[in-house]
Amino acid sequence: MDDKILLDKIALKDENAFRLFVEKYHPLVLNVCNNILHNRDDAMDVSQEVFIKIFDSIDSFRGDSKVTTWLYRIAVNKSLNYLRSRKRDKWFSSIDILFENGNKSSDPADVESTADENIELDENKKALHYALKKLPEKQHAAISLHNFEDLAYKEISEIMDISVTEVGVLINRGKKKLKKLIIDYYKRN
Repeated sequence: MDDKILLDKIALKDENAFRLFVEKYHPLVLNVCNNILHNRDDAMDVSQEVFIKIFDSIDSFRGDSKVTTWLYRIAVNKSLNYLRSRKRDKWFSSIDILFENGNKSSDPADVESTADENIELDENKKALHYALKKLPEKQHAAISLHNFEDLAYKEISEIMDISVTEVGVLINRGKKKLKKLIIDYYKRN
C-alpha cells in the first residue's frame, strides 16, 4: 500500500493501516535507534515510542519531506532524548550488535589466526566504545547516521534540523575527536 494512503488512513486512526506502516518501517527505525543507543533492548523500547508518537501526531506530517526522513528525525530525537534522560555512565552499554564479526572461518587451519583476529576485534570494539561514549551527542548522532545508516549530509541535515555545513563540521570534528580518543585509549592500556 502506498505511504500516502497509509498515512491518510492512520490519520483516521485506522489500526490496520498503522500495523502495516509499523511492519514496513520498524526495521529502519529500530536500526537508527540501535545505532545511536548501542543497546538492542533500549532501541526496541525507543522504537516503540517513535511509533506511538507517529500515531498520536500523524497530523504534524505535512509531506514536505520523504516519510523516511520524517521517521529518521523522530527516531534520532527520541533516541537522543532517551540518552539525555540516563546518567552518562550508563550510556552505550553495548556496541557488540553494531560490530558483529561476520568473518567466521570454518577451516580448522584458520582457527589460530581467527582467534587472534577475534582478540584484536574485541580490543578494537572496546576502544571504539570508549571513544563513542566521550563524543558529544550531536557528533555521535551525525557520525552514526552517516557511517552506520549511509545517509548523505543533506539527509542528515533534514533529520537533525541543522544546515548541511553544520553536519560536515559535526562529522569532521567527531572523526578527529574519535581518532584522538582511540589513541588515548590504546596509550592507557
